[in-house]
Amino acid sequence: MLKATIIIGPGVEDSEFIYPFYRLQEAGFQVDVVTSTDQTVNGKHGVPFVPTKKIKELDPKACDLLVIPGGHEGPDRVRQVKEVLDFTARINALKKPIASVCHGPWVLISAGIMRGRKATCYKGMKDDLVNAGALYLDEPVVVDANIVTAQHFRDNAPWMKATLNLFKL
Repeated sequence: MLKATIIIGPGVEDSEFIYPFYRLQEAGFQVDVVTSTDQTVNGKHGVPFVPTKKIKELDPKACDLLVIPGGHEGPDRVRQVKEVLDFTARINALKKPIASVCHGPWVLISAGIMRGRKATCYKGMKDDLVNAGALYLDEPVVVDANIVTAQHFRDNAPWMKATLNLFKL
């Protein structure tokens, strides 16, 4: 069974967590949820999300896919957790898929993995991608090798379709 890890922080955009959480299960993934606090966090619209795994339990060898949803506050909190950044960098070094949407690429930037990569994000943070050395593309979804990025929750369906295509699903 394929294993996905979704990492979120307080204020995550609810739909950017909920859609991949269920879509990945439909595709046969076991989905683990990690929060930046190791505690239940509330999404931007008040939905509570309960972690199934703690940060210290993150193991790149036991993860086939990393998902970083957006929302403004959530990724900003997540990118301040060194263990999450290390995990993200290790997943990338193993060339395992990483899917991120909206402000989620902030985590990828802070993990130091965006230099020379093509990506998209919420338009309000495009300068952050550019300043990190990425090539920003104003497209709903961008795939660059193992990294799949999307601009907005409106792009959830094509974002997950592109992500699952990396697994030939």
